[in-house]
Amino acid sequence: MGLFSLASEQPWLPALLVAVPYVIYKIQAYRKLSAFKGPPGSGWFELWHITAWLGNNSHLKFKEVCDKYGVIARVGPNDLVTSSREVLSQVNAVRSPYTRTRWSARMARTRNGVDNILSEMNEEIHVRKRHQMAPGYSGKENRELESTMDVYIAKFIHLIRSRYLSTPYHVTPFDIGEKTQFLAVDVINGIGLGESLGDLDNDEDRFEYVKQMRLGVRINSILTSFGFTWVQEIPWIARRLQPKEEDAIGLGRVLRHCRVRIQERVKRGLSERSDMLASFARHGLTTEDLVNEVIIQLIAGADTTSTAIRCLILHVLTHPPVYKKLQDEVDSAVAAGKAPAAPGIITEAAARSLPYLQACIKESLRIHPPLTTTLPKRVPDSGDTVMVDGKPVFLPPGTNVGYSVYALHRDKRTYGEDVDEFRPERWLLEKDEARLLAMNKTHDMIFGYGRYQCLGKPIAQMEISKAIFELMRNFELSLARPENPWKQENVLGLFFHEDLLVHAVDRVQGVTA
Repeated sequence: MGLFSLASEQPWLPALLVAVPYVIYKIQAYRKLSAFKGPPGSGWFELWHITAWLGNNSHLKFKEVCDKYGVIARVGPNDLVTSSREVLSQVNAVRSPYTRTRWSARMARTRNGVDNILSEMNEEIHVRKRHQMAPGYSGKENRELESTMDVYIAKFIHLIRSRYLSTPYHVTPFDIGEKTQFLAVDVINGIGLGESLGDLDNDEDRFEYVKQMRLGVRINSILTSFGFTWVQEIPWIARRLQPKEEDAIGLGRVLRHCRVRIQERVKRGLSERSDMLASFARHGLTTEDLVNEVIIQLIAGADTTSTAIRCLILHVLTHPPVYKKLQDEVDSAVAAGKAPAAPGIITEAAARSLPYLQACIKESLRIHPPLTTTLPKRVPDSGDTVMVDGKPVFLPPGTNVGYSVYALHRDKRTYGEDVDEFRPERWLLEKDEARLLAMNKTHDMIFGYGRYQCLGKPIAQMEISKAIFELMRNFELSLARPENPWKQENVLGLFFHEDLLVHAVDRVQGVTA
C-alpha cells in the first residue's frame, strides 16, 4: 500500500506526521531552559513575549518578571531576561563570545540589506567600525563639538523666551517635551552634518521626521513582536515599507537632506572643518557609510537624549525641595563666574563640576532610563556559565539573553529600600564605599557596556547638563497640568511623550528675545 493510498484511507495520518515532530521540537525547546522560571506558558509559546512588546509598558512587564521569578527569568521558549549586572557585564564584555540576535539587528536597519553600527552582526566589522567612529563621538577629533552644541542650546533658550514666556497677566502653556525633541534633533544633525534640520528655527517638526519616525517604530514593534522582521527584507515589501530619498516627508526626506549635505562637504573637502564627518572620513568611512551612520545616530541619539531631558524636567518640577536646591546651585555657579553671563552657555567642564546637577541627572536616568529595549545577545554555541549570587548558572547554547533595564536600576540591594523614589542625594550622601561603587557600576549600564556601550554617551551627557543648567538659570518653570503632567507610552523600548505642558517665567533681566 502506497503512502498516498494510506493517507487517503487514514486522513489523520498527515496531521500526525506533522504533529509528532512539532511536539518533539517543543518538548526539547522547553527542556532546554526548564531550569529557569517564568510566566505560565512562556516556556512553550511566545504569547507572553508578544503581548509584553505589543503593550505600552514592556519595561514594567520585564521588571515584574525579574522581581517575581529571579534575576534570570524565562520570557519565551528560547528567551531569557536578566537584571543581573554581573551577567550583563559578562555578556557584553569587550572579548565576549556573545553576539547580537538576528531579529534585533534587523530591527536597527534603516535600509534593506545595509547595516550600520547598531545592526552589524559581524563582530570584526562592528569592532572596526567602532574604532573608526569613536574619535568623532568623543570630541578628540571633533573640536567643534561643544561650540556647535552651544549654538543650538542658545536657540532652544531663545525659542522659549521669544514665544512662550508667561507673565502675571497672561500664562502661555507649551509642550517643553516637544521643544526638547527639536533641540535633540538639531544638535545631532548640527554635530553630525554641520547643519541642522531647522526645527528650533522654525519651531516645528520639519519634514515630519519625529511623527513619521514614531509611526515607523510602531510598525516595527508589530513586526518584531511576532518575529516578522524578516518580512522587511523581501524586496517588494522593503520598497514599500522602508524610507526612500524621494519621499516628501519623514526619514526618507531626512536621508536625502543628509546625502546632499555630505556630498557637498565631500566635494569641498572634509578637512575644511574639524568635526564629526571629517573624523569619520579620516578613519576610512566612505560617503555611503557616512550617510548610513549619520541617519542611525539621529534615530538612536535624538530620541533618547530628548527623553532623558524631559524626564529630568518632570522629576525636578514634581519635587520642590530638589527644584530649589538645584536652582540655588545654578545661581551660585553664575554668581561665582563659573558660567558666562546670559545669553552665554555654560561650558561642559563647569556643568560637570556641579555636584547636585550631576546627581539629579544620574538619579533621573536611573529611575527613568530613556531606552528600555532588551537588546538580547545570543549565547555562544559552546554555552556559557555565569555567576548569580555566587552560584554558577549554565546558559544553553543559542539562547537569547536580554536586559531588564527597569529591574536592574530599581534593585533594592544596590540602591536601598527607597529605590522607587527620586532622591538625588543618594549619590552624594552614601557613606558605604562598596555600595556607592556598585551604584556607579550599575548606573554605567544605562549607556550600554563593553563593546556595545553607546558611542554617543559623552554627547548625551554634555547636552543634558547644558540644557538643564540653562533652563534653570533662565526660567522659573512650573507644570501647567500637575494632575496629569504628560502622556507616556513605551513602544519597542522607546518612550513617546506628549503634552508635558509647562509655564516659563523669565528669571534673567536684560536679556531680550
